[in-house]
Amino acid sequence: MTLLSDVSTTSTSTLDLGPARALSCRECGHETPLAAEFACSECFGPLEIAYDFGDITRASIEAGPKNIWRYRDLLPVPGTVREHPNTEPGLTRLIKADRLGAELGLRNLWIKDDTGNPTHSFKDRVVAVALAAARELGFSVLCCPSTGNLANAVAAAAARAGWDSVVLIPKSLEQAKVLTTAVYGGTLLAVDGNYDDVNRLATELAAEHEDWAFVNVNVRPYYAEGSKTLGYEVAEQLGWRLPEQIVIPVASGSQLTKVDKGFTEFGKLGLVEATPYKIFGAQATGCSPVAQAFSEGHDVIRPVRPDTIARSLAIGNPADGPFVLDAVRRTDGAVGHVSDQEIVAGIRLLARTEGVFAETAGGVTVATTKKLIAEGKIDPDAETVILITGDGLKTLDAVAGQVGPTATVPSTSKAVREALAGL
Repeated sequence: MTLLSDVSTTSTSTLDLGPARALSCRECGHETPLAAEFACSECFGPLEIAYDFGDITRASIEAGPKNIWRYRDLLPVPGTVREHPNTEPGLTRLIKADRLGAELGLRNLWIKDDTGNPTHSFKDRVVAVALAAARELGFSVLCCPSTGNLANAVAAAAARAGWDSVVLIPKSLEQAKVLTTAVYGGTLLAVDGNYDDVNRLATELAAEHEDWAFVNVNVRPYYAEGSKTLGYEVAEQLGWRLPEQIVIPVASGSQLTKVDKGFTEFGKLGLVEATPYKIFGAQATGCSPVAQAFSEGHDVIRPVRPDTIARSLAIGNPADGPFVLDAVRRTDGAVGHVSDQEIVAGIRLLARTEGVFAETAGGVTVATTKKLIAEGKIDPDAETVILITGDGLKTLDAVAGQVGPTATVPSTSKAVREALAGL
């Protein structure tokens, strides 16, 4: 596989990135032309996409395809995005979760179940947007550092598009996520270190290889916008309105901030009434730098070394941590954290009540919701949505030894009756 090639610089004036107008610094507001950049040239703050949206209506969205490209006119992607092979993620189900709600004491609970995406996590959304932008920006190899779900999504999206891929993972990653990345045939490198070590290595490689698009590094501003579609879909599926409360797992923090951005954009565009909502973040105790900063009233996130079964959330130095704090505080929400034992209990509770098997991040979200209700931070009477962002088949080790056959019996009806009688 050839991974090095000459890449011609694409002129900004010839780029087709839909309504995207510029890159804007989230710290100082300085704007720069659209390019493969992620840090502000003035203050080194993170960049995000600034837009000039056209005339967008509910009807125009509803007439679109049954995937995230129904929101094409709200994303930094070419008008021709659907013409290129891609995994077509999105429009996953929103479930009315009455049984789980009854267990938690919530009167009106919904689950946004993103396990139905092509590689069974929300990462398919962000990668689809990143790939579309990377193609327009002149890249030819799709790459990432990952805690697992992103590895799956990048390898699959590259295979579908006919691109080479280079994926970096911590060598301690769950075996299921290793296999479900390697099967797509790209280059998979296991790195001796945790995710923050892997991420530093990816940043170095991005600077060395001009044609490598690291989705969450040098094309991060475009990639991150894919998470807005979760917010868009929740609002559309609720009948074009915003929920009163939403609980979102926090790794880098980008998903939470972009769901917030999606709600805000829908309100500004008049697609929904801009009603108040509260955002709650969920972390594992073994990697909870944002939750700790929130509880201590700090604005600065102190990095930690992750130690949790929730490996997909194990980012000890979350890039969007300060912006999570901003969103949560602005909306009068909170950030909580739960132990590994509580995570497993959350996985099992969701599966038992709603038939949804979530990975460890989902257990974090359910368990944190339960804890924040007990602490009086989540209103039990308010309409609430919780995000389930990955499939439990990816983290079977978390429940291994916790669940199994109710009994082992001989192949006779009498044995079955006796086993049932003993329950």
